Amino acid sequence: MTPVLNFTTDDWRRLNRIAYGSNSDNDPLVLSRLVELEAQDEARLAALIPEAAQRDDLASHLQQRLDLLQRCSGDLLAWAEQRGIAEPLPLLWQLWLPLAQQLAAQREGLGRPLIQGLLGMQGAGKTTLGEVLTLLLEQMGYRTLSFSIDDLYKTYADRQQLLQTDPRLIWRGPPGTHDVNLGIAALEQLRQGRAAEVPQFDKALHGGQGDRVSSQTVEGVDIVIFEGWFLGVQPVEADRFEVGADLPEPIVTEGDLAFARDCNGRLGEYLPLWEMCDRLMVLSLTDYRLSQRWRVEAEQRLRTEGRGGMTDAEVGAFVDYYWKALHPGLFVQPLVAKRGAADLVVEIGEGHGLERVYAP
Repeated sequence: MTPVLNFTTDDWRRLNRIAYGSNSDNDPLVLSRLVELEAQDEARLAALIPEAAQRDDLASHLQQRLDLLQRCSGDLLAWAEQRGIAEPLPLLWQLWLPLAQQLAAQREGLGRPLIQGLLGMQGAGKTTLGEVLTLLLEQMGYRTLSFSIDDLYKTYADRQQLLQTDPRLIWRGPPGTHDVNLGIAALEQLRQGRAAEVPQFDKALHGGQGDRVSSQTVEGVDIVIFEGWFLGVQPVEADRFEVGADLPEPIVTEGDLAFARDCNGRLGEYLPLWEMCDRLMVLSLTDYRLSQRWRVEAEQRLRTEGRGGMTDAEVGAFVDYYWKALHPGLFVQPLVAKRGAADLVVEIGEGHGLERVYAP
């Protein structure tokens, strides 16, 4: 991966020794060097550590991060090895730890459970980020729940009826295939700190069509990470989908145009659900087409291992379907460019490398 901060090999070596429990390098000189490095990237600093306006505040924040690193590194490095993350320390220091600190501070400031929205295309790392934040925040004493918009899919029976009404909804996922009110009710219970009935969805049922299963009862949750592939996106102007408009592929035919226009229209139903989130973070790709490439590679590995997997053509049709519904160039890019549209953007490039962290 490409480190965001300008660490030298010696810097990473010192930090690695601290992570593995050697206190000899956890001294004022190490802390001073970390303060110097963090202060170089002002955009990242303002996005992740907005309270650290003064150098003394930053030093205090980084000392807390060092302490957290030592306390959590054993569990986190073991988890990273299981997940096949070869070099977790740069991500751990530059993103995961400061983000966990930020969420904990936000939770304390609110005085009630925090709902953190997380938007990311397929392959961007939503599941990985949710897992690692849960591990870190639990170590910090905050009970954390990862909850996906996928768990809000309508029942199999309801989607079969929906398919009769709109045959274009052949796959679950586009706007219109979720029970929005169910999500609002669950998030409202969680926000109020009450015992909550959190929906669950089993994608393996009905030959892969999936169906809702018994809800999970949870209580005492401090932080909710609510994620989805279009979570937080806003409807665009209707005239953007007029016949003859310049639209990105694969929106090509009049049928594609009508589908995109209708999905855009249904987004209005989701706005009350988005409003339940206290914050929105976007895992943004430097090129949205990376999502399709990564899915092709993942399916190729499955086929090589004899575990099924879609063909390249099937992946193309699958991805095209979702891009026709809500194209990332029309719906995600405005969130990462417009001031105030999202609270935090984590930009990911080739090889799943961390490129930038900033607040729009």
